[in-house]
Amino acid sequence: MARSALLNVMVQAALKAGKSLSRDFGEVQNLQVSVKGPSDFVSQADIKAEKIVRDELMKARPTYDFLGEEGGEEKGSDGAHRWIVDPLDGTTNFLHGIPQFAVSIALERNGEIVAGVIFNPATDELYTAERGFGAFLNDRRIRVAARKVLSDCVVSCGAPHLGRGNHGKFLVELRHTMGEVAGIRRFGAASLDLAYVAAGRIDGFWEADLAPWDIAAGLILIREAGGFVSEMGGQQDILNQGSVVAGNEYIQKALLEVVNRPIPGR
Repeated sequence: MARSALLNVMVQAALKAGKSLSRDFGEVQNLQVSVKGPSDFVSQADIKAEKIVRDELMKARPTYDFLGEEGGEEKGSDGAHRWIVDPLDGTTNFLHGIPQFAVSIALERNGEIVAGVIFNPATDELYTAERGFGAFLNDRRIRVAARKVLSDCVVSCGAPHLGRGNHGKFLVELRHTMGEVAGIRRFGAASLDLAYVAAGRIDGFWEADLAPWDIAAGLILIREAGGFVSEMGGQQDILNQGSVVAGNEYIQKALLEVVNRPIPGR
């Protein structure tokens, strides 16, 4: 596949950060047996990966805004473009030696995501998309799955945990969804959940309480793979609202209805 100059910059930044994370991932697995544990080490791996990505991107386009999970937002002079970066999505997986994590990089132009890269260094899977040019996994074109009814589908979700999210609301969503689908999965890295929908590996995905860097790159992957995505209220202000429901034309609509279904008797 032919890539634009900007997408090539994004890919190289993701691969370089991924190489650093791969080295640190091996160390994390060794640290599992230590008394201190690997938490401090992982936070440093996260910061180091973001610096690698930032340096690569800003070297190519120094006037663009930059929004990163670790360093926050930096304003540039361009005014129209913004990099949105999660240097290590799936930090808890990484922390526990689970090979489900990714570097996620998106480019926003005038408020619209126009390119995205998601790279899992543990599996060497590179997802890329540019507006109008399709979505790819390791240079192979990908499409969302074609299933049309929820009862045939496997969907994934994000689950709130200690100190985060609305547990009661999620349990209602889960209760309703369990009765409609063939299976539910919880992988622990929203960027890869979205990439899996784009690749047709899973049929749908929903999650609330997300940050822009968790989902920005995945949004364009879904759309360029022929899928549909909205926030949980059905609107398109996804980055600001911090929730997402994704799938093909039929499954996204059906899953949106199910996760918003009221509790019987209320």
